Amino acid sequence: MILIILTGEAVRLTGSGLGCPDWPTCFKYQIVASSSIHSKIEFGNRLVTLLLVVIVGVTFLAALLREQRRRDLIWLSGSLIIGVVANAVLGAFVVYSKLNPYLVSVHLLLSLAMVALGATLYHHSKYVYGPGARADVRDPYFRAVARWLWLPFFVLVLTGTATTGSGPHAGSSQGQLVARRLPFALSSAAWVHSLAAVLFIGLITGLLVAIWRSGAPKALIFGVRRLVYLSLIQAAIGVTQYLTHLPPWLVEIHAAGAIALTIGVTQFNLRQSAHDRVPGTSKTVKIAVPSNELTPEPA
Repeated sequence: MILIILTGEAVRLTGSGLGCPDWPTCFKYQIVASSSIHSKIEFGNRLVTLLLVVIVGVTFLAALLREQRRRDLIWLSGSLIIGVVANAVLGAFVVYSKLNPYLVSVHLLLSLAMVALGATLYHHSKYVYGPGARADVRDPYFRAVARWLWLPFFVLVLTGTATTGSGPHAGSSQGQLVARRLPFALSSAAWVHSLAAVLFIGLITGLLVAIWRSGAPKALIFGVRRLVYLSLIQAAIGVTQYLTHLPPWLVEIHAAGAIALTIGVTQFNLRQSAHDRVPGTSKTVKIAVPSNELTPEPA
């Protein structure tokens, strides 16, 4: 899931969005890429998509064939298949629309949603969920706040994609049809995005102070503290890339930061309730030894 976003960003930042002008083949009667570097980069992203389809398919079969079948694992892995296929089809519309910036933005938003879904599946695979399973809410107040945190985070990501859509990296290269840009100035979009970032950082910083002073479990403190660190690093990268006129390599790092934040918000929500680990997934295994075995027998 992470690799598909990073390679997709590489396609856009290198001007390779139209390197393969057809779909699902690269060219009308040619499946693989041509000798052009743009064609190879775009086709590489499609190969990652193909690999991803195989992996989520195998994951879904594993959930179905699991000895103790769980509905949550089946639904999550099945939703991943639907999401990945839908995103691949959306990628076709992106190509045939000549990199419509609105579709490109939706393409990224759906990819980040798949990252959140994948992180949720990974978490559920390690812990016991379902009827009768332990689900101790660590703090009802903070659980409600964690759920509402999705709203400012979505605004942050949405304004970020709008900034990208109005920027210079449209995904096309010289000699190709010039791709459209969103109908507002980059500076205006960047200011709105920065305000959303300041709001998000302020919220999670206040949340960190509240959780710290409440004596909440370490899992909650660790989760929100990680969000604060990631947000500050991401903000520093964002300001730097804007002041340096959006160098592609720094934009790629900023995209990686968006992925990290998505996973962080997802995990912070999942940590709001405590569950027992699935047997065999613990990092350390403690073997209980009866006390009489530790006492030497009399001579």
